[in-house]
Amino acid sequence: MPIHDWTRVPAGLFHDFHQSWSIRIKDALNAGRLPKGLSALVEQRSGAKETDVLAVQRWGNPHQPPSDVSGGTLTLQRPTTRIVRRTAEEIFAGRANRIVVRHHLGRIVAVIEIVSPGNKDSRAALRAFLEKASLFIQAGVHLLVIDLFPPTVRDPYGMHKAIWDEFLDEDFTFPEGKDRILASYESAGEKAAYVEPVAVGDLLPDMPLFLAESGYISVPLETTYTAAWDVSPEEFRKVVETGILPEPDID
Repeated sequence: MPIHDWTRVPAGLFHDFHQSWSIRIKDALNAGRLPKGLSALVEQRSGAKETDVLAVQRWGNPHQPPSDVSGGTLTLQRPTTRIVRRTAEEIFAGRANRIVVRHHLGRIVAVIEIVSPGNKDSRAALRAFLEKASLFIQAGVHLLVIDLFPPTVRDPYGMHKAIWDEFLDEDFTFPEGKDRILASYESAGEKAAYVEPVAVGDLLPDMPLFLAESGYISVPLETTYTAAWDVSPEEFRKVVETGILPEPDID
């Protein structure tokens, strides 16, 4: 299923799709992709600008590495993405607040964020998103960011550069014809970003989600996106595909 141009429709339609897509990603991860002892849950966040996120949480012994238990298998070789960025741990340590991210059902080890229009519609909203993302990375929580919206005047080089600039200011330009971004951040040991630029009309590649140092699973973005799309109402799909809203009823 090619990526749709969600800029042509009201933000509320993407919010509805976002909810459905999140559930299908969660179900896919819990259906044998995660190692035993880890579970994916949809985390509710309060406030109009903070959308739901998917959190992978550790149950049982927090010191037991997930690669040592049964269930889904971690890939230990480095992921292959178009762009890879790494930085020394001490660069991050200088700015870290030494916080620990916890949840009442377990310790959060990884988070998936699907960016919504509201995360970019003001400087305050973008600042809140960047602070949340950087705190996850500083705390050793691995992060996967899915941004199907083009850069704005507030993130002119895309969401990845905006996040990475919190730690290390590096040049970044989109490859020709690409203006959406998928970025996976490895937050334990050496900090690394695995970045895949995409565009409207592309198929979504699977992306790595790190669960341990150098150990990750692949998140099936394409199949879950398609599954969410297939159960969307026909009228919904027509609006997204054409960008034309139906005429309001006149009494």
